Amino acid sequence: MGFGPNRFLTAFWIGLFVAGLVSCTHQSDAAQPDPATRLQAIPAADATKYPLMQEGKHWSNPYLVIRWDNVGLLSDVAANEEQLLKPEEVLKTLAQLPMQAWPYGRAVAILVDEKNARSEQDKAGLRRNRGIVEGDLEMANVAIRWISNF
Repeated sequence: MGFGPNRFLTAFWIGLFVAGLVSCTHQSDAAQPDPATRLQAIPAADATKYPLMQEGKHWSNPYLVIRWDNVGLLSDVAANEEQLLKPEEVLKTLAQLPMQAWPYGRAVAILVDEKNARSEQDKAGLRRNRGIVEGDLEMANVAIRWISNF
């Protein structure tokens, strides 16, 4: 039994179809920019638009609360519900927020919740989480407004 012209054409078309699927899948992966790149679409931070915190005005951009065990994200888009994240998820989650979540440009406010870090292990976790979040934000050129924890 030989490899006739019909089998050859069938094998050729199947191979071409599979190659097309693989290239489409590869292109869609490549078309998705990383979170830092997506955040660059947001205008740079404009500190002149920041509210004066001592006046009690509301911060409208994303607001992060760094804790020893997680990071809380508050934004006006999420109807003031706190979303709990791993530190490694913060940048990706910020990049998924709509443009209206950034009225002051590419800036976040951060509160480091030191009150609830009682043990040395908690304090080490807090430093770790702060370092991850701060490093990721700086790499993505996101301005940080530190909020003191009274």
